[in-house]
Amino acid sequence: MSNARRYDAVVIGGGSAGMAAALAICDAGLTAAIVEREPFLGGILMQCIHSGFGIQEFGEDLTGPEYAERFIGRVADAGIDSYLDTTVMAIRSEAGRREILACSKRYGVMRLSAGAVVLAMGCRERNRGNVAIAGTRPAGVFTAGLAQRLVNIEGCIPGRRAVIIGSGDIGLIMARRLTLVGCKVLAVVEIQPYPSGLVRNIVQCLNDYSIPLHLSHVVSRISGRDRVESVDVAPLVDGRPDIERSFRLDCDTVLLSVGLIPENELSRAAGVPISAETGGPSVDANLMTGADGIFACGNVLHVHDLVDFATEESRRCGERVAGFLRGEVEARAAGLELKVRAGANVRYVVPHACQANRENVLYLRPMVVKNDALMEVAVDGAVFCKRRLPHVQPSEMIRLALRPEETPTPDPARPNLMEVSIR
Repeated sequence: MSNARRYDAVVIGGGSAGMAAALAICDAGLTAAIVEREPFLGGILMQCIHSGFGIQEFGEDLTGPEYAERFIGRVADAGIDSYLDTTVMAIRSEAGRREILACSKRYGVMRLSAGAVVLAMGCRERNRGNVAIAGTRPAGVFTAGLAQRLVNIEGCIPGRRAVIIGSGDIGLIMARRLTLVGCKVLAVVEIQPYPSGLVRNIVQCLNDYSIPLHLSHVVSRISGRDRVESVDVAPLVDGRPDIERSFRLDCDTVLLSVGLIPENELSRAAGVPISAETGGPSVDANLMTGADGIFACGNVLHVHDLVDFATEESRRCGERVAGFLRGEVEARAAGLELKVRAGANVRYVVPHACQANRENVLYLRPMVVKNDALMEVAVDGAVFCKRRLPHVQPSEMIRLALRPEETPTPDPARPNLMEVSIR
């Protein structure tokens, strides 16, 4: 038997993004509930026991659990209903409201009715199938996040001699963590000619422990019968593995840190249009998706490098949800939006629209490594904003804040297309 409950908004996902959005909705005097499939709030932060969180949000250097606890306490103090160990099965829209179908052992089948839904499900890791590494299929191949959970939550060491494929931040952090628990990390192998993780993680997790980083290399083969026995590593020449120059590393464990994907199966099922550039929903200036009343924020929208940015974006999303629920005019209907797209040397820009007459905060990913870069913002080909950046690289997201006076008013006679480029 199902039970029905009614809220102004329901947030799906109880990580930092979901909690920040729910708190902003609650601060506006509205009711919100959080639905989280794990038995605890905090999301991935609860297994990130290293420091480096909260420097921008709190002005402190916190561990992941410490950062999460700041929000968990506020959620409890605000009296926000949190349905833990509960999985959302579907989102439906009926008569101007959204209905969320969820189930759990504790609550049974639930129907939550809300005026708005916030998608904050986070992201997931690419696995071996996503990168198609040749070889046998032995035990001992893990994603870096799974290995992190095994060590930090379950208290298990995944192996004794490890090779890490990809230099994403989780992989770099696990190189250090494995070293500290007695596992020998033989190398980190990166396909790109530059690291995929933050510079501070290269220094603190690899250089400080003399762990080799092989750039422009690939693991061409994984070998082993029951357990991983070795991997073959080959340099790239003109974008192709040079097998004749490959070398073998004897190991019993392989960790994959080859990128993250926004968790959007539920979004697609709800009819939310997905951006090909980010893998997350396409959103307007209010962070509303193409499905009215459904918003998105955090890593489900695009993969952030800092949790502080995800929190900031999600807080803003909650404020926009409150405005939507109050019946404030939507920018899409008012003709105040400029469509935003990535220009030269930019992989993506989020959100996918700006609104005139207010501050707009954009997040973008560069595609180049460059010192003394020039960021240009143009509308219909006319540059109206320039910013000098001392250094850009793909692993570090760029935050661009445009003041109200820096955002041109849309002209009904023009396409009103904003483009952000890096020169």
